[in-house]
Amino acid sequence: MSSRLLLSIAGVFVALLGHGQKPIFPTPLSPRLANYQIDVKLNPITKKLDGRETLTWKNSSTDQIHELQFHLYLNAFRNDQSTFMRESGGQLRGDQIDRKAKEDPYGSIDVVSMKVRGGEVLAYQFFQPDDSNRDDHTVIRVPLSKPVGPGETITLDIVFRAKLPKIFARTGFSRDFFLVGQWFPKIGVYESAGTRYQPAGLGKTGHWNCHQFHAHSEFYADYGVYDVNITTPKDYWVSAVGLFQSEKLHGDGTKTILYHAEDVVDFAWTASPHFQVINDTWKRPSGGKVDIELVMQPEHAHQAKRHLDAAKAALAYFDKHLGKYPFPNLTIVDPPLHASGSFGMEYPTFITAGTAWFLPAGARFPEEVTIHEFGHQYFMQLLATNEFEEAWLDEGFNQYYEGRIMDATYGARSSQIDLFGFRWGDLESSRDNYVHQDNPALGSSFGNTWQLPEGQYGVLTYSKTATWMRTLEGLVGRTVMDEIMQTYFIRWKFKHPDGQNFIDIVNELVPKRLGAKYGPDMNWFFDQVLYGDQVVDYELLSIKNRRGNGQQQSVITVQRNGDGVMPVDILVHFDNGHELMLFWDGKGRQRQFTLNESAKVVWATVDPKQKIYMDTNLNNNSLTLEPSSAPAAKFAAKFLFWVENWMQWLAWLA
Repeated sequence: MSSRLLLSIAGVFVALLGHGQKPIFPTPLSPRLANYQIDVKLNPITKKLDGRETLTWKNSSTDQIHELQFHLYLNAFRNDQSTFMRESGGQLRGDQIDRKAKEDPYGSIDVVSMKVRGGEVLAYQFFQPDDSNRDDHTVIRVPLSKPVGPGETITLDIVFRAKLPKIFARTGFSRDFFLVGQWFPKIGVYESAGTRYQPAGLGKTGHWNCHQFHAHSEFYADYGVYDVNITTPKDYWVSAVGLFQSEKLHGDGTKTILYHAEDVVDFAWTASPHFQVINDTWKRPSGGKVDIELVMQPEHAHQAKRHLDAAKAALAYFDKHLGKYPFPNLTIVDPPLHASGSFGMEYPTFITAGTAWFLPAGARFPEEVTIHEFGHQYFMQLLATNEFEEAWLDEGFNQYYEGRIMDATYGARSSQIDLFGFRWGDLESSRDNYVHQDNPALGSSFGNTWQLPEGQYGVLTYSKTATWMRTLEGLVGRTVMDEIMQTYFIRWKFKHPDGQNFIDIVNELVPKRLGAKYGPDMNWFFDQVLYGDQVVDYELLSIKNRRGNGQQQSVITVQRNGDGVMPVDILVHFDNGHELMLFWDGKGRQRQFTLNESAKVVWATVDPKQKIYMDTNLNNNSLTLEPSSAPAAKFAAKFLFWVENWMQWLAWLA
């Protein structure tokens, strides 16, 4: 008898005793404004969903709400004319839609009916809040004849039908594997006056935040409770957001699985007849545990420990350095290689990883993806920042923590790759992606993601943000940085913070802990790294030793090559072994230091502790009067050794 069937029987027994299902959180963690009850049936042959949805939504504002707005995300895949398809060209993250496939690669969603419980039948209309593309059907507005007043709730009964796309971007099917995300009519977020960037005050009202589905943005939603009944063929394994509740077998060869989730912003699920399920537990040192369900492709089962160890490392690190993961479970989905478009995606308590059977232990892609996607549980889910408008608050912060966790777990110089003698660190990789652009002055990371400079979404939101976060850490120190992030998390979890909320905390804590070291606030920093496009590059220009009037004198010249301004340290080493640390506010174009010492300067280094991680050229940070080619030759030999071994390994695979 399956463990799930035993749980189902136990659940029925408890219900018969009159106790019912206990809530996950006796005291709600979030406002819970949107509560969904959904019944959905998957037809694995036609790739279609039939769904019935009951939505109860609460108006938490002081406004009269005269219309509702919904996302119909699957219509992004309806044809080549949607905004998503126009922006992406039908490809995402290296995968693309197969227009010549035997199976229909497109997807869609239709609202068959929508009515107020016990009231009127509602009509809806498509509209495009972000652009003038009338062919985009990813957002609808629903006028109400009777408005929803402040503090009131409205209950809607919705019937919908959907066709899943062939996976190339996050959701859909590939053969008999299904990753079902963004699949139901989901209500937008009504932002009250004073919420995020909405002005507050007398006479001010809020507005709906309900953007179209864009190529380079993800999602934003209210917190709520989900009860979802999923009907599939009985031989399919189903995993989903939240906690498994029950399983019911039907006489027609199908079954219905019930999942329940609380205080979450989204719901996704997966189904396949091929999963190998592995269960494990992470035990919190201070007490309590998180149950981990890993659903893997059988050909990847030998890599299960890699995924589980990475998840446990992420759980432990975030618990210690940011805040407690409050949920009792985590599900990790390993998609098949032919469904690679669903690799690396995040939903509450439910993430997808990604691997291939031949990946050696030193190529830590499975670990990196697992750690990265788990990190979204904090920034996408527990803080629920607006990924349409400020993706950097989610992706960038998460990329920064990915680097910290990977480097701490697998070694700072080998966390991403440790293969055939070649090593590469994760945070180092993020920096490399940013500084080695043809022009690092890519533009501002701030703003609507679909309006960022062409082709620069990934660098600006992920890599550049992670790099300036590491620079902020370098300036203020790891202890103060952790205090900033912990304060941000505690103060703003379940509240949809914006960028200014984070900056306010930095400006509060840095002067409190470091005094006036960097001025009255850190706005000068954010004006450059977030709102601006300044490029930072400091160079140790020259070292001169001279003797005059019987005294040894040395002149150190440091130059600022870029338009970015950062305070920098300069470490000077003398031939008698003495060392001296100098400080420059970095504001001028050049700074000369004249030193009267009894010894000669042998070498000097700008930013010796690499605090300014944004410095685009570390090769010009040092000068020595006793040059040696040994380090460069050693690196070159190491690199050639790695290339030779890598080519041999590829030849072996072929």
